[in-house]
Amino acid sequence: MKITNLKLIVCSPDRNFVTLKIETDEGIYGLGDATLNGRELAVAAYLSEHVAPCLIGRDPFQIEEIWQYLYRGAYWRRGPVTMSAIAAVDVALWDIKGKALKTPVYNLLGGKSREGVLVYSHANGADVAEAVDSVQKHVEMGYLAVRVQSGVPGVSSSYGVPKGGKPYEPAERGAPSESLWSTERYLNFVPSLFQTVRSACGEDLHLLHDVHHRLTPIEAARLGKSLEPFHLFWMEDPTPAENQDAFRQIRQHTVTPIATGEVFNSFWDAHDLIRNQWIDYLRMTIVHGGGITALKKAADFAGVYQVRTGFHGATDLSPVTMAAALHFGLAIHNFGIQEHMPHTALTDEVFPHAYTFQSGYMHPGDEPGLGVDIDEALAAKYPYQRAYLPIARKLDGTLTDW
Repeated sequence: MKITNLKLIVCSPDRNFVTLKIETDEGIYGLGDATLNGRELAVAAYLSEHVAPCLIGRDPFQIEEIWQYLYRGAYWRRGPVTMSAIAAVDVALWDIKGKALKTPVYNLLGGKSREGVLVYSHANGADVAEAVDSVQKHVEMGYLAVRVQSGVPGVSSSYGVPKGGKPYEPAERGAPSESLWSTERYLNFVPSLFQTVRSACGEDLHLLHDVHHRLTPIEAARLGKSLEPFHLFWMEDPTPAENQDAFRQIRQHTVTPIATGEVFNSFWDAHDLIRNQWIDYLRMTIVHGGGITALKKAADFAGVYQVRTGFHGATDLSPVTMAAALHFGLAIHNFGIQEHMPHTALTDEVFPHAYTFQSGYMHPGDEPGLGVDIDEALAAKYPYQRAYLPIARKLDGTLTDW
């Protein structure tokens, strides 16, 4: 079998996606997700201009060799654009191999380690009452784990809270929007939010919360300690992780579990966090972390230190990545949980898939390969629309982490 063509499909069925289709001389093709929210065309250009010409004629079964060729051979390593491009190729090759061998990808990764993949979804509200109501609705839908976000009193816009009752989608067309932030008001508010949610929803529901990189290490330590009575499943991205050593200070002060890594694009971004056991869950996603090949190595390393996976799964990743994450999560031993932010009906129509949700768990399905496809004719009706993630400023106008 030889690779004969690499095709890029850029579309916007409610939001932008970049999909790589690798075709072979035996009529089998594989799909990979190359979406980098807000920088989609940079990855598309990297693939079409630099990667595609180098892969024609290669054997798609040589997944490890091709991964090393694209990573080491480029000399300029890492970065979200490069690693997203490598991931798209890598996932498409796993899809091809599964289809050729007539087996689901999870069997290529060692087979099932569990019967289903525990997932969490997002509950949010403009205030505490709306947030509690949203949590209860997700429980009624069958979720066993829920991430809770709420508007902060005195702050006009809060992370994770949608506008006008619409599903939350942070990327917006036009220039980047600006949101406001107050660390002081947030820290004073969040413990009361979770006290109310626990009282209303009971002790057994898994509760998660995303800080979204907005605190200093000592502020994050204070938050983690104040949330201990409500035994969160995790506190996500409490502080920016460029300085991995910063997490040591948080860990010294609180036993609230810590998850981080959705913006990571290399195992080395998490190396010290894992080996020093400063985190409990690795959030790095398959599409931005270099693909299944790279994340399998990272997960195996994390497992040595009892760190589990909790991959990013927002709508800025296409159903191709969701399928890959579910195959991965079903197979590896140290899986923890998978984020599930459901796509719109239109996105699901463009990307028909075999994966399903039932009673708090998802399953990738048993179709050969990833079990996901793309309707190219329908995708062509929704061309790319430039969109950006927001930026954040403190109340005095200082630019801060969004």
